[in-house]
Amino acid sequence: MPALACCVDAAHAPPGYAFPAGDSSLPFPVPCLPGVPLSTTSIHAAAAASENSSGHWSPSLSAELYKIDAWGAPYFSVNSSGNVSARPYGTDTLPHQEIDLLKIVKRVSDPKWAGGLGLQLPLIVRLPDVLKNRLESLQSAFDFAIQSQAYEAHYQGVYPVKCNQDRFVVEDIVRFGSPFRFGLEAGSKPELLLAMNCLCKGNPEALLICNGFKDVEYISLALIARKLSLKTVIVLEQEEEIDLVIEMSKKMSVRPVVGVRAKLRTKHSGHFGSTSGEKGKFGLTTTQILRVVKKLEQAGMLDCFQLLHFHIGSQIPSTALLSDGASEAAQIYCELVRLGARMQVIDIGGGLGIDYDGSKSGDSDLSVAYGLEEYALAVVQAVKFVCDRKNVKHPVICSESGRAIVSHHSILIFEAMSSSSTSASAASMTSYEMQYYLSRLTEDARADYRNLTASAIRGEHEACLLYADQLKQSCVDQFKEGNIGMEQLAAVDALCELFYKTFGASDPVRTYHVNLSLFTSIPDFWGIGQLFPIVPIHRLDQRPSARGILSDLTCDSDGKIDKFIGGESSLPLHEIEGGGAGGNGGKYYLGMFLGGAYEEALGGIHNLFGGPSVVRVSQSDGPYSFSVTQAVSGPSCGDVLRVMQYEPELMFETLKHRVEEYCHHDEDSDDSDGDHRMGSIATVANCLATYFHNMPYLVAPCSATGMNNSDFYYCNDDDYNAAADTCAVEDEK
Repeated sequence: MPALACCVDAAHAPPGYAFPAGDSSLPFPVPCLPGVPLSTTSIHAAAAASENSSGHWSPSLSAELYKIDAWGAPYFSVNSSGNVSARPYGTDTLPHQEIDLLKIVKRVSDPKWAGGLGLQLPLIVRLPDVLKNRLESLQSAFDFAIQSQAYEAHYQGVYPVKCNQDRFVVEDIVRFGSPFRFGLEAGSKPELLLAMNCLCKGNPEALLICNGFKDVEYISLALIARKLSLKTVIVLEQEEEIDLVIEMSKKMSVRPVVGVRAKLRTKHSGHFGSTSGEKGKFGLTTTQILRVVKKLEQAGMLDCFQLLHFHIGSQIPSTALLSDGASEAAQIYCELVRLGARMQVIDIGGGLGIDYDGSKSGDSDLSVAYGLEEYALAVVQAVKFVCDRKNVKHPVICSESGRAIVSHHSILIFEAMSSSSTSASAASMTSYEMQYYLSRLTEDARADYRNLTASAIRGEHEACLLYADQLKQSCVDQFKEGNIGMEQLAAVDALCELFYKTFGASDPVRTYHVNLSLFTSIPDFWGIGQLFPIVPIHRLDQRPSARGILSDLTCDSDGKIDKFIGGESSLPLHEIEGGGAGGNGGKYYLGMFLGGAYEEALGGIHNLFGGPSVVRVSQSDGPYSFSVTQAVSGPSCGDVLRVMQYEPELMFETLKHRVEEYCHHDEDSDDSDGDHRMGSIATVANCLATYFHNMPYLVAPCSATGMNNSDFYYCNDDDYNAAADTCAVEDEK
């Protein structure tokens, strides 16, 4: 054990203090180099030297550290500048077509006078090119499987709008999917209304699948959709619904197309398989399906029975389980054909999973052990085998693969505002100050202190840590009893932390405070423990020097992210330069990826934060790589208050009257002129009005105020080329 520094002269005591008589110096038991007095500066310098000597860092090492090439392929990578880039066309993306996410953030967050859009973070970046590529890839996978297996029908999917009901997402899917007869699935009356509206501009052969529990209004609306020549299929979730369908179709003189959701015996054991199987929430048993057949036959409507639907759970982990479920459903399909139903379609539901953690494992809710091609091949082979054996015509294959379609196209970007450690900071107290305050401890604490010193000198690490814990707890107890002051308690904390760090017992994990509401933007993490890849979107050419958890802005203790992909309880992160947004340094941006499904649909307004700003970014082949074709600021304070039944306009008037009353009361003691008083009233009132219109999230100092909720930027398809020229971001060398 190296020699330990000791005594402090009374001359070095803090100003205004003097050492007590008697034992005025205690050995200072902090390890240091022989002959070199300890200082916290030397400790940090040694740590920095150790980091710098550990070798060169590169973007490829960051890609490996954060597993970006595993979960992000083929849509995300790290570029040579150390920033995360989006590859909008997947494997077909050329180098000059890659989109630097940091440049998007700069473009949309810069003030308008600097050429930006003045939007405030947090920010959702939508990439419609990725959405289009996902649709094309899914269609290509089934087309290849159908061709290779000589399957005698086609595939046409539907998008379940519950995954993300955003208008532009749904409209993009209908537009991009039109060549493939891609349709929509609805599970409620509002979803059915928006699906009907969007499909009016879609392929006339696209399916409109009506799932979910149904009442008379739902069924009537679905029949109206049928009357409007939309290929609407009413899928029965409960046996009683068939009576309503028969009754309403006769009243409205509409011949319906009916399907049933079958409760299969096949299910998977993960979290997302809990709604499947015989005891699942939805669907009809074989006995109930037989009764539906009988009722339709009695009503002369058995020919209306044309679709069989099943769902064995989201995130199906393996193709073996998928094949088992598809085979069971195909058997039911063939039996329905035998019973006289005019079957046309087998709807395999959702379940096409994505690899959130890059492990390609079938043993986790976060991953799947297959790709699009293997998924499609397993379905086609299973259905074909059963139908060929039963000599039944191959049905059209439909899927409701929402998660796999929309997850990749959306990135949530937010800023780390500051970081803090749960440990005491020895750097905030000099060794002289520490020595002085330690000398004023009670006798019991001084005894623990001497034991700590002795064990440190002897190099007894375990004993040293034991005495450090004992000293710390003893001082806490004495502080509660009022026997020592805050300065002494802080000195003990700092001293013990130095020992913990020296012997490797200190908790190195920091808390990074991020400008985000977890409950609003990542509700699945809080609700079901769903993990998403979270990565710094820049500075990836630098070695991360810290590990951290993320704490959001809400007042809830659950508002933190302390679990990450790969089983990690903390995330490698960089130092926030200059203290972060609260200081004068640079900004530090993080991105959450693969969150395009469900997170926006589930998010609430916890602490009245509301949703993030949203931009739609398309690849541009101009001199730059992208153009912003849509930008919408997040909800304002007034917007979220209105959701909770408040009336912001009346609230403002109440506060304005209060301002006028307060200034009126000031008149007696205010010698300033009337113009000054009126100016003060107007200034305060204007400030209040501004706060109602601004977003609830933190605004960094020296940044322009974000657009209020009335600001909207949108470029339609006809103006796309012009937008590519006027809204492109200039490369920064």
